[in-house]
Amino acid sequence: MSVAFTKEGDAEAFAADLPDRPISTQPNLVTAEGLAMIKAEFAAARAAYAAAQAAGGVAEDRTAMARATRDLRYWSARRGTAQPVERDESRTSVQFGDTVTFDREDGRTQTFRIVGEDEADPAKGSVSYVSPLARALMGKSVGDTAVVAGGEVEIVAIA
Repeated sequence: MSVAFTKEGDAEAFAADLPDRPISTQPNLVTAEGLAMIKAEFAAARAAYAAAQAAGGVAEDRTAMARATRDLRYWSARRGTAQPVERDESRTSVQFGDTVTFDREDGRTQTFRIVGEDEADPAKGSVSYVSPLARALMGKSVGDTAVVAGGEVEIVAIA
């Protein structure tokens, strides 16, 4: 069948071409920086959606509209469920938002900050609070040990 005889749908129909980004079932805990990042991503998604609409030629760039619509839904949901968490200064054990330094059995020293899922970037030194590493460290204090990836680590600093 010729493309000339196909029915063109609206922008929302084209968004169905891309699957939604999965949204975690875990509580959406965020640091202050994480909340700012979510708000910035939401604003960027809204701007991308507006730009795709303004371009007018949705049929010409279905991918841009689909991506913008999908991202707008995702960041809107994440912004709506964000739960900012502040550090309890009275506690000395590892908690959400802390930067933890630990020594591994092989002699390496590693440092990671425990953050929300959208903030996590292990390559940049942050891990999600639902990650196995964070779960192993939460509630521990300096000098305590934890089992991480089958090996033992000792916490040497919490900031």
